[in-house]
Amino acid sequence: MASVPYPFTAVVGMDDMRLSLLLNAVSPAIGGVLVRGEKGTAKSTIVRGLTALLPPMDVVSGCRFSCDPAAPDLTCPDGPHEVGPGARRPTAMVELPVGASEDRLVGALDIERALADGVKAFEPGLLAGAHRGILYVDEVNLLHDHLVDLLLDAAAMGASYVEREGVSVRHASRFLLVGTMNPEEGELRPQLLDRFGLTVEVAASRDPDQRVEVVRRRLAYDDDTAAFAARWADEETALRDRIVAARELLPTVRLGDVVLRQIAATCAAFEVDGMRADIVMARTATALAAWAGRTDVAEEDVRQAALLALPHRRRRAPFDAPGLDEDKLDETLEQFGEDEPDPDPEPDPDPGPDGDGPDGDGPDGDGPDGGPDGGGLPPQSSGPDAPAATEPPPVDPAASDAPAPLPGAGSGEQQPVRAAEPFRTKVLSVQGLGEGAAGRRSRARTEHGRTTGSRRPQGALTKLHLAATVQAAAPHQRARGRSGPGLLVRRDDLRQATREGREGNLVLFVVDASGSMAARQRMSAVKGAVLSLLLDAYQRRDKVGLITFRGKDAELALPPTSSVDAAAARLELLPTGGRTPLAAGLLKAHDVLRVERLRDPSRRPLLVVVTDGRATASTGAGSGGRTRVAAGAAAASPGGLLPAHGERGEAAGVTGRDRVTRRAAAGAGQHGDAFALALRAARLHAADGTAAVVVDCEAGHVRLGLAGTLAGELGGTAVTLDELRADSIAGLVKDVRSVQATSRRAA
Repeated sequence: MASVPYPFTAVVGMDDMRLSLLLNAVSPAIGGVLVRGEKGTAKSTIVRGLTALLPPMDVVSGCRFSCDPAAPDLTCPDGPHEVGPGARRPTAMVELPVGASEDRLVGALDIERALADGVKAFEPGLLAGAHRGILYVDEVNLLHDHLVDLLLDAAAMGASYVEREGVSVRHASRFLLVGTMNPEEGELRPQLLDRFGLTVEVAASRDPDQRVEVVRRRLAYDDDTAAFAARWADEETALRDRIVAARELLPTVRLGDVVLRQIAATCAAFEVDGMRADIVMARTATALAAWAGRTDVAEEDVRQAALLALPHRRRRAPFDAPGLDEDKLDETLEQFGEDEPDPDPEPDPDPGPDGDGPDGDGPDGDGPDGGPDGGGLPPQSSGPDAPAATEPPPVDPAASDAPAPLPGAGSGEQQPVRAAEPFRTKVLSVQGLGEGAAGRRSRARTEHGRTTGSRRPQGALTKLHLAATVQAAAPHQRARGRSGPGLLVRRDDLRQATREGREGNLVLFVVDASGSMAARQRMSAVKGAVLSLLLDAYQRRDKVGLITFRGKDAELALPPTSSVDAAAARLELLPTGGRTPLAAGLLKAHDVLRVERLRDPSRRPLLVVVTDGRATASTGAGSGGRTRVAAGAAAASPGGLLPAHGERGEAAGVTGRDRVTRRAAAGAGQHGDAFALALRAARLHAADGTAAVVVDCEAGHVRLGLAGTLAGELGGTAVTLDELRADSIAGLVKDVRSVQATSRRAA
């Protein structure tokens, strides 16, 4: 790794990102930048290059918390400090790794010395190092929830608190928060998203000439870092001087009443929550004016500030990408861009045709924009980013009554249908106690949660169980020569608290997209149910995967990922039609879960199969599929290889479970063989102990109940689409009947 960062001014393109970072350098009160974009777009390179542009800062000599010598922190753990000259050093940029521990972020407190000696031995963390500098989080959307909570607290209060069973340390922590993320890997929690002052979208240029220049500069930098940096030294110095000049000009910039009305009206028009957006927009517009060398905020500053500060704050539907309607923005700015009219204007007794009326030549009649110097907007851009005025509206495939076949597709394949409106689902969880990543679905042993017991610490003590520690030390006080009021504690007495919270799971969806599910109204309801489950998975911090089966085989539409948005997008485009290779879908799910157990053994899976239970033969579950399922079933079944459909059960030693399978397969009609094969594939998941839920999509008056049989072989449960709703009438009636039955038994 090169010791000299890539020069900020040598970056090709990325204008919005560079402007956002520079505005925060001018006015750190804006609150930081979130950079969203695809991988390989130099997000990290640009952030690191910004650090070299920031002016150096004065700090108290020897202070580990970067206190300002002109106004030292009165509660600094290294204090008290006297006001006076200090040392000068470059502005620090601290990087927070995604897998960092809590102690690495906030600092570590030596509990043993605090209890035994009364000494607050504190080792500062990353929040202390970032004070008055930059805290950079790469892949911020993958950060663990408990670290996100700590960041939120520090960003809101400007201080970090470290507390361990009554022993606490506080220090100032005000920093510029810069995060980068790839939206394909999952979205941010709304609370942390709102903490970023500005957000920008970045993407690699599609211009060949610009891409060539990027490669040329990067290769030159790698070949001779020092020479490349020297080539851009003048530009770097000029940009650094401009930052200093803008900082000095910033306090003199005026924010007029008309501009404030535009800011407030814009935030109200886009229905942003709270008042933080208004404040951030005002600070950003002021910084833009200072950056341009002006002392008055202009309308173009407000417009640019809105494009940077509002996209991630506007109210939007689940899984909608951040964005802003620029036409609506322009209309709002134009509407509130004029001076407020006099509430009691004096009427003109005889305006006349030549007066300054709406049709005259006065300031209000000089064209639609109020004259060349009025409050109108500049002409709309006609470049490639401008909206196409003649583009026809998108066609809703669900609007037509009859399903339309896909172009060039087989006779059984139909156009995708839109999902029905999502709803709040019942909580589906994995039984038992896990140890996976922190989340909100299933019970697990975690670092945070309610205390359930204690144990001897393994490594550094992080969560002290005070009562258990006192209980362990109490019998040894006389032998240790205790004479005063204090308790003599040794390392062997310390006890770590064990806590129980919630974990996130891997929710793998296996969705039937075959012809038996292809009725448009029905498939719309099924997609709405899966979308609801995806929304629930997003809120509970799960990883998700999506497998679909139709036609001849099953397909892994989305490998397990934290991006629930990507799963929702794949679901929306899911076509239907063809045969029903149910066994192939279950086999594909088994393969995916086997690989995921090797990658992340602590994350427990939850298999959600969405089907009506009907199955037909396919090449994916043909002779090769039969061999795989039979081999797996032989290993899973205590009685050895299960007999194929059509053999005599008594002669082959068929169990009662197999006779149920036979009856269900016979009920499936001519495709009973395929259903029996699917049941055998289900037993592979049951043998692995995979938690499973079958969402029964069967409709009509005559029902075969195949989904319930499948759930039994999976060792899971079956729920209908109606029962999946958290507020379903069926669930309410079931609860009432349960209460009534309990009352009758008690009587």
